[in-house]
Amino acid sequence: MAVIQTAGLSKRYKDKWAVDHLDLRVEQGDIYGFIGRNGAGKSTTLKLLCGLARPTQGEALIFGKPIRDGVARRRVGALIEQAGLYPDQSGRENLRLYATLLGLDSPERQGDEILETVGLAPREKKPVKHYSMGMKQRLGVGLALLGGPDLLLLDEPINGLDPEGIREMRELLLGLNRDRGITLVISSHILGELSKIATRYGIIQNGRMVEQITAGELEQKCTDYLHLRAEQPQKAAAVLERELRLTRWEMRPEGEIRIYEAVDTKTVGRILIQAGIAVEEMGLHRQDLEGYFLERMGGSDHV
Repeated sequence: MAVIQTAGLSKRYKDKWAVDHLDLRVEQGDIYGFIGRNGAGKSTTLKLLCGLARPTQGEALIFGKPIRDGVARRRVGALIEQAGLYPDQSGRENLRLYATLLGLDSPERQGDEILETVGLAPREKKPVKHYSMGMKQRLGVGLALLGGPDLLLLDEPINGLDPEGIREMRELLLGLNRDRGITLVISSHILGELSKIATRYGIIQNGRMVEQITAGELEQKCTDYLHLRAEQPQKAAAVLERELRLTRWEMRPEGEIRIYEAVDTKTVGRILIQAGIAVEEMGLHRQDLEGYFLERMGGSDHV
């Protein structure tokens, strides 16, 4: 079942399309890693999906219903940019205030349960302004959990955290998905950390979806391969495919041949020399998530 389905979703600010005909699909139970450079449209997309911004055009369905549907909206929790915390109040008081504003039953009980869930002490009286960044982020997730949502939209939840804070956030998010069945959409530029939890990825550039790929598919692509450049790439590929009976290889647009099977480099070189084809470059290469992402983005700028 699609928890989120968009078709041509777009948002324009003056003369700039922040989100440009975006087609996105998130399945129930996904931990969806939403990847893109700064300014790619990640935060704007999340704002559109939780109703904080109105689309210029296009459609977005949440649990099969339009975003403006009140029942669907109540099934969504969001932490976009920074949580709006009252700095002089404790975490418990913050949750109670927000629960009361939302009209929830038993705001104190709900608040205490959420504090336990996110790893904060319910009886802690320390004001939020004295919390660490990790504690503030976990409290922000706690605010998003008010009302018991089935879908969480989290914008850079581990940004600025130290290693311990990142570990705590990772365990919290995995637990919410595993124990409560909550579907998560997480935008992040910390790709190594995202790869530890995501089950599916969406790569966005200039407001448009570049690719959606499962973690399994990505793992297959981020694997060892033999990189090869030859004077006659088409002929080289045909010769190697025939002689080595290759099934997992590709020809890149710039003439690079990639072989995703275990082959002996000396054998490859010998076959090509016997066919009268000069080898220009050859070597083993491993591509990780960051390398794959940068390749799909067409450059090495910061994400």
